[in-house]
Amino acid sequence: MKPSKTLIDGSGPDAGDTLTAGRPAPANPPTDKAALRRRRRVELTRPWLLLAPALIVLAGLLLWPLIQVGKLSLQDYEVKFGGGVGTFTGFDHYTDLLTSGLLWKTVLPNTVFFAVACVGLTIALGTLVALLLNRLGTTWRLICSIAILAAWAMPAVTGTYVWIWLFQPQDGLFSQLAGAAGLIDPATTNWFTERLPFYAIATLNVVHHGFPFVAITVLAGLLTIPKELYEAGMLDGANAWQRFWKITVPTIKPVFLVVTILSTIWDFKVFTQIFVMPGGNGSNPDVYNLGVFSYIEAFAKNDYGAGSAAAVLLTLLLLAITIVYIRTLFRQGEEDL
Repeated sequence: MKPSKTLIDGSGPDAGDTLTAGRPAPANPPTDKAALRRRRRVELTRPWLLLAPALIVLAGLLLWPLIQVGKLSLQDYEVKFGGGVGTFTGFDHYTDLLTSGLLWKTVLPNTVFFAVACVGLTIALGTLVALLLNRLGTTWRLICSIAILAAWAMPAVTGTYVWIWLFQPQDGLFSQLAGAAGLIDPATTNWFTERLPFYAIATLNVVHHGFPFVAITVLAGLLTIPKELYEAGMLDGANAWQRFWKITVPTIKPVFLVVTILSTIWDFKVFTQIFVMPGGNGSNPDVYNLGVFSYIEAFAKNDYGAGSAAAVLLTLLLLAITIVYIRTLFRQGEEDL
């Protein structure tokens, strides 16, 4: 019996179905690649389109003024009626600033040591208050939280004047108490003329204004820690100090990182609390920090180029701190993953 011709040459009506049975239908590569490219384009551009309005506003409020400050720092700018005239001087203002003895002996030490003291005390006090609030019942926790938030809600100028009143020479509350204890003579003691007591008062002011934020933020982290961890630690014989360092701190480490770096940024650029205090508005150069120094150079001495250079230096310091903050958060996120 001879084989059918259709089986030999594959020309029968069902030959194509027989040969392609079990194979997937060929895709259209150009169409699939184009769709994939469109999908990727949408995924890349959609977040930026959503962020575009906010980025435009930030560029107008922050980036453009920063560019103008950078331009002023390269000029000798003179204000005249109807506008101003700037003469390009290159990096002369930066050279003068970085070779200034006042910057290295007074301004930068005041800025750095003041910020370090404020951050350390703010974190410590805020953490202690958060631990206290965590042990209170719901009603008392609410009452105490509202009470400490009053300090945070108080404007910086108002709070500064309260501290000025407390340390007012002769008739200030602390002056009277220290005089009664025989520590000082209220008639001859002025807390605001010397560098150390001036910044001690400023530190109390900033810590008093900043610790509620740390307390409420750390409290939010404490409330997320399972109680079983503390019970297990107590069963293992850990005391309160050991439970804090071995359980509390590692568990809410990201919270401590956030409040520490944010407090550092805020305390490096403190201006109001220094400027409002007696002697902080330029009459006492020993108490300058970078913010006040920039303001005095620009607006008191009308040297806008030098003031702008100091402002750029402060901005670069804050930018470096911000970069450390972002890198730390990303590294912490990778460790958590």
